[in-house]
Amino acid sequence: MKSNVVIFGILTAYFVIVGGAYIAWNLITHGYLEWVGAVAILLSGGLTAFIAVYLWLVQKKQGGVLVEDIDDSDIDDGDPELGEFSPWSWWPIVLAFALALFILGLCIGFNFWLTFLSAPIVLVAVVGWVYEYYRGHFAR
Repeated sequence: MKSNVVIFGILTAYFVIVGGAYIAWNLITHGYLEWVGAVAILLSGGLTAFIAVYLWLVQKKQGGVLVEDIDDSDIDDGDPELGEFSPWSWWPIVLAFALALFILGLCIGFNFWLTFLSAPIVLVAVVGWVYEYYRGHFAR
Protein backbone atom coordinates (compact mmCIF):
# COMPACT_ATOMS: atom_id res chain seq x y z
CA MET A 1 0.00 0.00 0.00
CA LYS A 2 2.83 2.36 0.88
CA SER A 3 4.52 1.80 -2.47
CA ASN A 4 1.25 2.57 -4.27
CA VAL A 5 0.94 5.85 -2.37
CA VAL A 6 4.50 6.77 -3.36
CA ILE A 7 3.95 5.82 -7.01
CA PHE A 8 0.77 7.88 -7.28
CA GLY A 9 2.45 10.77 -5.45
CA ILE A 10 5.28 10.72 -8.00
CA LEU A 11 2.73 10.60 -10.83
CA THR A 12 0.91 13.59 -9.32
CA ALA A 13 4.12 15.62 -9.15
CA TYR A 14 5.00 14.58 -12.71
CA PHE A 15 1.65 15.64 -14.14
CA VAL A 16 1.70 18.97 -12.29
CA ILE A 17 5.26 19.73 -13.50
CA VAL A 18 4.48 18.68 -17.07
CA GLY A 19 1.24 20.67 -16.98
CA GLY A 20 3.09 23.79 -15.83
CA ALA A 21 5.74 23.30 -18.53
CA TYR A 22 3.03 22.76 -21.15
CA ILE A 23 1.23 25.94 -20.13
CA ALA A 24 4.48 27.95 -20.11
CA TRP A 25 5.54 26.53 -23.47
CA ASN A 26 2.21 27.44 -25.08
CA LEU A 27 2.28 30.94 -23.63
CA ILE A 28 5.85 31.52 -24.84
CA THR A 29 5.41 29.92 -28.27
CA HIS A 30 1.89 30.92 -29.26
CA GLY A 31 1.09 33.74 -26.89
CA TYR A 32 -2.10 32.12 -25.64
CA LEU A 33 -3.12 29.16 -23.53
CA GLU A 34 -4.15 25.94 -25.26
CA TRP A 35 -6.96 24.87 -22.95
CA VAL A 36 -7.60 21.26 -23.94
CA GLY A 37 -4.10 19.94 -23.32
CA ALA A 38 -3.52 22.04 -20.21
CA VAL A 39 -6.77 20.96 -18.58
CA ALA A 40 -6.23 17.30 -19.54
CA ILE A 41 -2.72 17.18 -18.07
CA LEU A 42 -3.64 19.06 -14.90
CA LEU A 43 -6.77 16.94 -14.36
CA SER A 44 -4.65 13.81 -14.78
CA GLY A 45 -2.53 15.16 -11.94
CA GLY A 46 -5.67 15.79 -9.92
CA LEU A 47 -6.94 12.26 -10.48
CA THR A 48 -3.64 10.70 -9.43
CA ALA A 49 -3.66 12.96 -6.36
CA PHE A 50 -7.16 11.69 -5.47
CA ILE A 51 -5.96 8.09 -5.71
CA ALA A 52 -2.80 8.82 -3.68
CA VAL A 53 -4.75 10.55 -0.92
CA TYR A 54 -7.36 7.78 -0.85
CA LEU A 55 -4.72 5.07 -0.58
CA TRP A 56 -2.90 7.04 2.11
CA LEU A 57 -6.11 7.40 4.13
CA VAL A 58 -6.85 3.67 3.76
CA GLN A 59 -3.34 2.82 4.92
CA LYS A 60 -3.68 5.19 7.88
CA LYS A 61 -7.07 3.69 8.80
CA GLN A 62 -5.75 0.11 8.77
CA GLY A 63 -3.36 0.91 11.57
CA GLY A 64 -0.73 -1.61 10.57
CA VAL A 65 1.56 -2.74 7.82
CA LEU A 66 0.14 -4.98 5.13
CA VAL A 67 1.80 -8.28 4.35
CA GLU A 68 2.63 -6.99 0.87
CA ASP A 69 4.74 -4.18 2.36
CA ILE A 70 6.93 -6.44 4.51
CA ASP A 71 10.22 -7.21 2.75
CA ASP A 72 10.72 -10.70 4.18
CA SER A 73 7.14 -11.98 3.79
CA ASP A 74 6.16 -14.91 1.61
CA ILE A 75 3.26 -15.17 -0.82
CA ASP A 76 1.53 -17.60 1.55
CA ASP A 77 1.45 -15.00 4.35
CA GLY A 78 -1.31 -13.03 2.62
CA ASP A 79 -4.98 -13.88 2.40
CA PRO A 80 -5.25 -17.04 0.28
CA GLU A 81 -8.92 -16.55 -0.67
CA LEU A 82 -9.05 -14.35 -3.76
CA GLY A 83 -12.33 -15.55 -5.16
CA GLU A 84 -13.62 -18.24 -7.45
CA PHE A 85 -12.25 -18.26 -10.96
CA SER A 86 -12.89 -20.56 -13.90
CA PRO A 87 -9.62 -21.04 -15.76
CA TRP A 88 -11.29 -23.47 -18.18
CA SER A 89 -14.07 -21.08 -19.19
CA TRP A 90 -14.28 -19.87 -22.77
CA TRP A 91 -17.21 -17.52 -22.15
CA PRO A 92 -15.11 -14.42 -21.38
CA ILE A 93 -13.37 -14.75 -24.74
CA VAL A 94 -16.68 -15.19 -26.56
CA LEU A 95 -18.13 -12.19 -24.73
CA ALA A 96 -15.09 -10.02 -25.50
CA PHE A 97 -15.29 -10.93 -29.19
CA ALA A 98 -19.03 -10.28 -29.34
CA LEU A 99 -18.71 -6.94 -27.55
CA ALA A 100 -15.86 -5.95 -29.86
CA LEU A 101 -18.06 -6.66 -32.88
CA PHE A 102 -20.96 -4.79 -31.28
CA ILE A 103 -18.87 -1.68 -30.56
CA LEU A 104 -17.20 -1.92 -33.96
CA GLY A 105 -20.62 -1.89 -35.57
CA LEU A 106 -21.54 1.25 -33.64
CA CYS A 107 -18.25 3.02 -34.34
CA ILE A 108 -17.83 2.44 -38.05
CA GLY A 109 -20.51 4.59 -39.57
CA PHE A 110 -23.25 3.00 -37.50
CA ASN A 111 -23.18 -0.33 -39.33
CA PHE A 112 -26.43 -1.54 -37.88
CA TRP A 113 -26.21 -4.93 -39.57
CA LEU A 114 -23.00 -5.74 -37.66
CA THR A 115 -24.50 -4.44 -34.42
CA PHE A 116 -27.70 -6.44 -34.87
CA LEU A 117 -25.79 -9.61 -35.78
CA SER A 118 -23.51 -9.37 -32.76
CA ALA A 119 -26.21 -8.44 -30.20
CA PRO A 120 -27.55 -12.03 -29.93
CA ILE A 121 -23.99 -13.32 -29.53
CA VAL A 122 -23.49 -10.88 -26.64
CA LEU A 123 -26.70 -12.11 -25.03
CA VAL A 124 -25.74 -15.79 -25.43
CA ALA A 125 -22.24 -15.13 -24.04
CA VAL A 126 -23.55 -13.31 -20.97
CA VAL A 127 -26.11 -16.02 -20.25
CA GLY A 128 -23.52 -18.74 -20.86
CA TRP A 129 -21.01 -17.14 -18.53
CA VAL A 130 -23.56 -16.57 -15.77
CA TYR A 131 -24.98 -20.09 -15.94
CA GLU A 132 -21.81 -22.08 -16.68
CA TYR A 133 -21.91 -23.75 -13.25
CA TYR A 134 -25.46 -25.03 -13.76
CA ARG A 135 -24.69 -27.46 -16.60
CA GLY A 136 -22.00 -29.89 -17.64
CA HIS A 137 -19.09 -31.32 -15.72
CA PHE A 138 -18.81 -28.45 -13.22
CA ALA A 139 -22.50 -28.19 -12.34
CA ARG A 140 -23.26 -27.61 -8.68
